[in-house]
Amino acid sequence: MTTDIMSVLLASPRFPGISQKELAQWIEAKKKCRDKLPIWFATPKIYYPDKANIEQCSSQATAIYKAGLVHGNSLIDLSGGLGVDSYFFAENMGQVTHCELDRELAQIAAHNFKVLGRDNILCLPGDGIQVLERSPKTYDWIYADPSRRSDKKGKVFLLEDCLPNIPKHLDLLLSRSANILIKCSPMLDIQSGARELRHVREVQVVAREGEVKELLFLLERGYSGDLALRAVDLARRGERSFAFSLAGEQAARARLATPATYLYEPNAAILKAGGFKSIALAYDLGKLHPHSHLYTSDRPIDFPGRRFHIKACLPYSKRTLAALGAPRANIATRNFPLSVAELRKRHKIADGGEVYLFFTTGPEGGLIVLSCVKA
Repeated sequence: MTTDIMSVLLASPRFPGISQKELAQWIEAKKKCRDKLPIWFATPKIYYPDKANIEQCSSQATAIYKAGLVHGNSLIDLSGGLGVDSYFFAENMGQVTHCELDRELAQIAAHNFKVLGRDNILCLPGDGIQVLERSPKTYDWIYADPSRRSDKKGKVFLLEDCLPNIPKHLDLLLSRSANILIKCSPMLDIQSGARELRHVREVQVVAREGEVKELLFLLERGYSGDLALRAVDLARRGERSFAFSLAGEQAARARLATPATYLYEPNAAILKAGGFKSIALAYDLGKLHPHSHLYTSDRPIDFPGRRFHIKACLPYSKRTLAALGAPRANIATRNFPLSVAELRKRHKIADGGEVYLFFTTGPEGGLIVLSCVKA
């Protein structure tokens, strides 16, 4: 779709009962689905809500991934929204119940399920928590993607500020299902979330093309064991995941090493999951500093993140930066007192090019700069 939105707004109405503003909103929403929800985009007669609903819903890629985590006969989606997650859950579940507080959005979801040929989804407009309170019915799985927009606080991420308030209603949820899947904001602290929710068996950090999109908390009624963590990157070239445990990470001792031939930077999912020492042990890498989260080796390895060939390692100073002779470079900082913007301004380094400069702290505690190229 290449339609110019402004030309639509300025044009005379073309469809009875539909304003040009409504038509423009529909076009904008559909455009957002081209990459995010290709099945919706390619299906005729799909009804598109306001673009804000498209922005807030799961992408097709992350919804497909979540659907692979559940199995059984019944699942209830407490805050179904546009219904993207429910649609893909229905591929693996015998029956999915879709609840949505916004009745107009619930109607849109029901219409689209019909258009998409999903006949095993029951739509119940209303509060999903109230649905559980009114009926003793149990489910194989309960899923919730609490709304992170508050009328009083704006955009929120703490569990207690979201709607529904999962910690407040957790006992109710556990009385209706032994298995609960909660999608949370990437900004939420994982260990704090696990303490609030209790019974958390595993937390998965899901990134798409290098950007963390979702935190998934998998709860199992009565579980009190070690917390499992999984960092998942959904990329066009394929899915990459790294699993470890919280206890294993806390007990691990990564060896420190001076920069060798190759430098490794873990992907965003691993960094969010906090597998800083576990990744070093798993791949037998030296760590530049306990808090730098950059790794090194003499030989190249297949690594879940970016890999660079180190061309120079120098102590950080204005003189050494001048000696590098890099008027243009890609800059990253790890455990370094200055920001990227401050470094660019101070050393007059433009953005771009093939050189990558990593400003970090070395194993002896001194500030260093690594001049690299992609390997």
